[in-house]
Amino acid sequence: MMQQSQTVNSPTVAPLRNVALADGVMRELIERPAHLPGMAAFFGPSGYGKTIAASFVATSYRAYYIECKSTWTKKAILLAILKEMGVVPMPTIYQMVDQIAEQLMLSQRPLLIDEMDHIVEKKAVELIRDIYEISNTPILMVGEEHFPAKLKRWERFHNRMLVWQQAQPSDLSDARELAHLYVTEPDGIEIADDLLDEVLRQSRGAARRIVVNLELIRKQALRRGWTAVDLSTWGSGQLYTGDAPARRTTV
Repeated sequence: MMQQSQTVNSPTVAPLRNVALADGVMRELIERPAHLPGMAAFFGPSGYGKTIAASFVATSYRAYYIECKSTWTKKAILLAILKEMGVVPMPTIYQMVDQIAEQLMLSQRPLLIDEMDHIVEKKAVELIRDIYEISNTPILMVGEEHFPAKLKRWERFHNRMLVWQQAQPSDLSDARELAHLYVTEPDGIEIADDLLDEVLRQSRGAARRIVVNLELIRKQALRRGWTAVDLSTWGSGQLYTGDAPARRTTV
């Protein structure tokens, strides 16, 4: 039986909607009937909190987890997985593929690959398909917004996907959770919904930008001695949009 979800109480992970979505994808992979494919994608724009969601899901399901780097070769990908597994690698690529598949079958643990776009760009996706074909183990891949389109050229890989789950922009509920985690809980500062709505608008739903803006608000509140901040209190204070400042010229 594949490892089921465990209860995880982490002080650094709020119950955000994308965490719930990623968790749902992994659960669907694990609980799928044997005749269905066992790979899935969780994808979306940068800054939507996909890596946070992936880390949470990896911990919750005891998945083997790697975060790919742009410099990795095919061999480096396999070495990273084996290192995560605690398995001493054999010398050749095909032997390492067999080692990984064997460990997945023996452990009954899923594999979670973050930054999967780098594997696609290295044309190394067939390595992952080989691992899946041998082990039949759930594999969840996390990628950027155009990840599904990039995979279309590998038809044998593409048609083994069970779920394509798009990450969603943060909503007010997410903003409240993040504000509680990063502002209210450590410093006792309450942020009103009207200011959180403005943070969402300026951040364009990106969790990473929301967290940056919450830190701006937290620091300003501490400097001014505010225990509660709404849009009126914040006034003309600047919020972070992610855009570079406009060029200024001097005359």
